This record gives sequence, C-alpha cells and structure tokens, in this order.
Amino acid sequence: MLRLIFAWLTIFAITSACAQSNNKMDFERYNPVSTLVVPRHLLTHSKFPFIDVHNHQDMPSQDLSVLIKDMDKMNMKVMINLSGNNGDRLRKSVQNIKSKYPQRFIIFANLNFSGIGESGWTERTLKQLEQDVKNGANGLKIFKNLGFSVTDESGTRVKVDDSRLDDVWQKCGELKIPVLIHTADPNSFWDPADEKNERWLEIITHPGRKRGADNPIPFKQLIEEQHRMFRKHPETTFIAAHFGWYANDLQTLGNLLDEMPQMNVEFGAVIAELGRQPRTARKFFEKYQDRILFGKDSWVPEEYNTYFRVLETDDEYFPYHKKYHAFWSMYGIALPDSILKKIYYKNALKIIPNIDAAQFPD
Repeated sequence: MLRLIFAWLTIFAITSACAQSNNKMDFERYNPVSTLVVPRHLLTHSKFPFIDVHNHQDMPSQDLSVLIKDMDKMNMKVMINLSGNNGDRLRKSVQNIKSKYPQRFIIFANLNFSGIGESGWTERTLKQLEQDVKNGANGLKIFKNLGFSVTDESGTRVKVDDSRLDDVWQKCGELKIPVLIHTADPNSFWDPADEKNERWLEIITHPGRKRGADNPIPFKQLIEEQHRMFRKHPETTFIAAHFGWYANDLQTLGNLLDEMPQMNVEFGAVIAELGRQPRTARKFFEKYQDRILFGKDSWVPEEYNTYFRVLETDDEYFPYHKKYHAFWSMYGIALPDSILKKIYYKNALKIIPNIDAAQFPD
C-alpha cells in the first residue's frame, strides 16, 4: 500500500510541475534531435547537372538572373516552367527567356477550359495549342482542376478521360510534345481525419486539403479516369505528376508502367515516400530507370538538398524538410551513376523537345 501511495504522489508531483511550467508541449512542437551516430552527407548540389521537370514560375517579366543564381548553386541546368499559360502570356515568357537565358528554361503551355462543350471549343483550343508550340512551348501541363473543378457549359464535371478532350491528347502526340498531368491528390486526403490517417498532421494544419469521401468523386475513381485516358492514347507521351500518387504503392505503379509504355513519372513532392522504403525504391528505380524524371514542384531552393540526399547517398534515419508533410525519417537509396544520369537529365532529354543537350556530360 505504501508503494502505491508513493507512486501516486510521484505522478502527482510530475503532473503538477508540468502544469506549472510555461513550456507547454504539443505534437507539432515535439521534434527531438536524434542521438543516432551514423555517417551524414549533407548535399547542397547534385552530383550531375539536372533538369527539373516540375516547376512553377511567373516568367513574362520576371528577373531570371535571380533564379539562375539559385539554379547554379545546386547544379540545375534546365528548369521546366509548367505555368506557361497560353497565347500572349506564353509568348512574353518565351521572349523573356530567349533574350537572356535561352538554354536554361523550357516552357509548357496550359489549356483554357472555359467554354468546353460549346460549339467550336475544340477547334479553338487545338489552334491555340499549335500556335503556342510555334511560339516556343515544348509540352502541355494539365493541372488538377481537370477532374476536380472543370465543368462544361451545363455545369457538369468534366472527367479526365472526357471524349471531348481526345483531340487535344492526339494533337500533342502529333506535335511530339509530352503531357505532364496532375490528377487527384494523396488518397489519404479522402480518408477520415482520425488517429489512423497517416496525413492527419498535414490535414489539420492545412484543412483546405481535406476532401469528403465523394468530393468530387472517390480517389480511385478519379485516378482511374486518368489511366483510361492514357490507354486511349498510346501514341502520346504522358508524365504522371507526383508518381501518379502511387509512390507509397510501387507495385501498383510498376504494373501501370508495364501496361502503358508511353507513361512516365516524376517525383515532385513525394520524395519522402521513396526515402522511407529505400530497398523497395531502389529496386523500382533500377527496373524503371528509363521512365523516371526529376521533379520538385514548389520553388524552395534549400529543399532540393533532401532530394539529392535520398537519391545519391546511403545515409540513414534523416528528416524530411516539412514535418507536417512527412513526420517519419528517411534513408538514402544510393543510386549508381548510370541511373542518376538518367534521372537527372537523360530521360528528360529523350521526352522533352528542344533542351540543349550540350550542357550535359554525355
């Protein structure tokens, strides 16, 4: 009995001390420094020059010299700006690039979905796309609003595989430009925000990312629309953004790549998924080394260091740069030079036209 009383008094004393302390702790603040002593390689630039195929910039009047300084520090030779828009805005971006740094930037066009379903929309859109390519666009970027929020003249949601878009994908094949497409979001955004949801911290800190089970439709249905669209257009080169949201299920992604040889992937914003499964990820990179491109997405130069570390080193148990996005630790997959060169630049050179290959080693 005395031992029990003593234990309760001890717990009470600790609880009281914590309650009186001004240093209150919650999960978001708890971020202990690992005591693990292992080799660390803090990379600030890539081993080989690289092409970032997933970036977003506002280039019509942007001072590109600022970007160039950051690019040079990390060994980025070419940035693909997916936010090229179309028409006059795209033309001004291309002019800005050609007047100063013609070798360092590539622009992708974007579609204007306004009026889809109306008479003449397809003809106008194809004409604009052809003109954008003549004006310097080297690819087409489709944002996630297709499938989520794009509606036709009657207010009906336009599916990713809507037949009214077939001529667009076919035209991209004819023009020999790739389509980099972002469809859906991580599957967990559709799941209940409870103790079982791996992205709970991200959802509660960014509530706008949470989706209802059928908002606008379930994840699986939405992503299958993308895959049906790929299957209908075997002559068009597609790049699925964010590993097609299957970076956490590489077996399924591999099956899709096996089925559709015109499908490629880039790993913007999903490097944390790859870094927590180093053995499986390395096998995936070895098997599909000709189908993977380097992509980052958000422009925060210091965050690229995490990508280099995962790809190039065999470091153990290191953090991702955004705890809310990935609270787990990661491991390097230590890709060999032959694969690194493909990921960093060779695969992009094959898929994206008009990149100056002379900037790269071989």
